[in-house]
Amino acid sequence: MPEKKTEKKPLETVKKEKAPKKKEVKKTIKKTVKKSAPKKAEKKAEKQVEEKAVKKDPLLARGKNYQESVKAFDRNQEYSVIEAVKIIKGFKKPKFDSSVEIHLNMGVDPKKPEEQIRGSVSLPSGLGKEKKVAVVASADKEKEAKEAGAEVVGDKELIEKITKGTIEFDVLVATPDMMGELARAGKVLGPKGLMPNPKDNTVTNDLKAVIADIKKGRAEYRADSFGIVHSVVGKISFDEAKLVENIEAFLKEIHNIKPSTVKANYIKSIYLTTTMGPSVKVKEN
Repeated sequence: MPEKKTEKKPLETVKKEKAPKKKEVKKTIKKTVKKSAPKKAEKKAEKQVEEKAVKKDPLLARGKNYQESVKAFDRNQEYSVIEAVKIIKGFKKPKFDSSVEIHLNMGVDPKKPEEQIRGSVSLPSGLGKEKKVAVVASADKEKEAKEAGAEVVGDKELIEKITKGTIEFDVLVATPDMMGELARAGKVLGPKGLMPNPKDNTVTNDLKAVIADIKKGRAEYRADSFGIVHSVVGKISFDEAKLVENIEAFLKEIHNIKPSTVKANYIKSIYLTTTMGPSVKVKEN
């Protein structure tokens, strides 16, 4: 059978049929704006109310767990270490095992070399997390480092990787003879607080003892530019006795390294907190 020929409309006619009229477009836009305007105004008003409420009470900007936890104690009161640990153990817990942190406002001048607070301390109950250790050492020390438990070991090749930004460790240890070579990676390691330092006992020839110490659970600390020391002292899953033991060991270390130039108000204030939790003020013994 012969095929039916379909009449093709002129191109101009097709365009006219498909293109909507300007008046119709304007009407559609007006209707859409009228419908969405009240919703936008309502959202804007709600946002303004929230902002005003947060200004009056900053706690409203926090999560529900934080708001519930902060009701459990008096933020203006100082508590003993044992009392403070009991309070933070009673906080509303997140879905993960949060860290327990200690923050000390120190009466030191960080600009003075003799008053810089920096070091590390082995905590009796550890930190609840095993750290990945890297060691920069010459070939004759590599075997010792691996046997001691270091996950990453190398010399110039490892330094080259670090210089390019490859960081596959939590703590970096170096032997004294490699510090000159490692200096060129300072721009990468320095801002991350990973540059080995004799004060942290991360520049050493006794790799076995240092790596074992790190693996056991060693807390590192350093006063920032405001003279505040921050450190982790365990996990919220630890029982109270273990947390108290760790905190007391940390505070003992801080007292032991007191600079001779600082006479009074060495520790101005101590606060204990958890990840995403409120701070509890701790009194010195």
